[in-house]
Amino acid sequence: MSFDLREHTADVAVEATGGTLGGAFAAAADGMAAAMCDEVPAEGGERRDVAVTAEGREALLFDYLDELIYERDVRSVLPVDNTATVSEADDAWHVEASYRGVPLSSVTARDLKAVTYSEMAVEETPDGWRAYVVFDV
Repeated sequence: MSFDLREHTADVAVEATGGTLGGAFAAAADGMAAAMCDEVPAEGGERRDVAVTAEGREALLFDYLDELIYERDVRSVLPVDNTATVSEADDAWHVEASYRGVPLSSVTARDLKAVTYSEMAVEETPDGWRAYVVFDV
């Protein structure tokens, strides 16, 4: 599971990979955290669960990352050390995930306004899964 931050005009993009679709989602979430904060404390913050359902893989990635931004805004935490499991059932996609919520008061974080559908990709590769997402900064 890994991610790279990519330059994208006035925004920032994350290209994430994982051996599973859930691994790619978690890596995209870790990349989003890296776009907001250069150095994350190795300890501190409590683990929280999130669950999201959507009609497609791209919509699920969008809604999952949007939920993490909501968690950041409401709980004043930076969601890091993300884990995610993605499944499909009953004509819907589901992600069961968790993150460690580092208090924003303990980090220097940049604002990241929103996740976008611009150039979004979720695709299977010979090595697993790849997710590409652009964030509005």
